[in-house]
Amino acid sequence: MTSTNMPDLRRASLGTVAVGDGIPVAVMGALNVSPESFYAGSIHTTHDALLRAADLMVEAGAALIDVGAMSTAPYLAAVITEDEERRRLADAVEILARKLPVPISADTARLGPALAAIEAGAAILNDVTGLADERVARIAAEHDVSLILMASPRAFRAPKEQEVHDPIGFVSGVLAHALDRVARAGIPAERVVLDPGIGFFLERPAERADWDARVVAGLRSLAPLGRPLCVAVSRKSFVGAVTRRTSPADRLAGSLAATAVAVLGGAAVVRAHDVRETVDAVRVAETLRAVTPP
Repeated sequence: MTSTNMPDLRRASLGTVAVGDGIPVAVMGALNVSPESFYAGSIHTTHDALLRAADLMVEAGAALIDVGAMSTAPYLAAVITEDEERRRLADAVEILARKLPVPISADTARLGPALAAIEAGAAILNDVTGLADERVARIAAEHDVSLILMASPRAFRAPKEQEVHDPIGFVSGVLAHALDRVARAGIPAERVVLDPGIGFFLERPAERADWDARVVAGLRSLAPLGRPLCVAVSRKSFVGAVTRRTSPADRLAGSLAATAVAVLGGAAVVRAHDVRETVDAVRVAETLRAVTPP
């Protein structure tokens, strides 16, 4: 299943930032104002700390800043009320949008927080449910915002045991459904980037690590979807499982390795907690990708 408004080139605009074929990979800095988030190094709960961290990311080469107000890690019991997420997110987005020279992405899938973030200045919605809520699709269309849509087992049934053998096929199908929702909402495909959902599939860590490794290694198989890919591997559980680093604080080296593989596989956007180091890894991987025979 594919979207009917798919353009010829895998290019998109995330706010004012062009991404995709023939364009340097964009690094998106990840910040959180949610104390529940899985990586403590990304959490900044005061205005000064948040803005300082964002400034450093932009200085290090971040083309975009993504801010979240509620942890979306599937293995954490971190759901807060929609009103609390709305308050946190709108406050953070307003601070960043007013001060930073790069577009701000709001990491949310809920209507109230999404609308408040857009009104506060967010140019992008990063929806980990793949636009499962049609009301969010409507406001995205009405406000001309860009979208990062993730493949998510929350929007569809989680893979059964017999489906575990084909992670790329399953992710591709989920993302194709997301593109159909984009088309039904009248959102131009040129404003849409897809995310394969690293860290969100399967419950057992060992299975999840194998699933994620196979998706990162197989990104080129998602090219027929016709959209640029955003890959978020930074400090995630599969890196910890492979390296046996239980603390996210110890997963930088593994994250950079996975990032390089993702770029070689065609990633157009990389979401990262460690922007300076990630920019270096991305540029080296891009150079190698450019001289690699097809």
